[in-house]
Amino acid sequence: MRRVSWSVRLAAAGVVCCAALAGCIVAPAQPGYYGGEVVAVAPPPPREEVITVAPAVGYVWIGGYWGWAGGRHEWVTGHWEASHPGYYWVPHAWVREERGWRQHQGHWEHGEHEGRERR
Repeated sequence: MRRVSWSVRLAAAGVVCCAALAGCIVAPAQPGYYGGEVVAVAPPPPREEVITVAPAVGYVWIGGYWGWAGGRHEWVTGHWEASHPGYYWVPHAWVREERGWRQHQGHWEHGEHEGRERR
């Protein structure tokens, strides 16, 4: 019976890992993914949402919004999210431009905002 040396086993393991990683593919975004382009169709009015009780103290309600996917507006339901001390939530917004509508993604912004409490 032949013994296989550790260096051969290590080399074989390296080849297997390389082969496995060669199968990884970075795919481009799906055709329905909204990348910030101008959309010709105005978003519908916001839906009314039932805001449930926060899961814990310090959570902030992130309201739902109309997203753009697959060539049409789709409602994205609101949710609770842990607050970020020293930041406030800027909601998603559709802004009218010369050629149509562009969505500005919601995000956490540092500092205080007039008319909003600091969280």
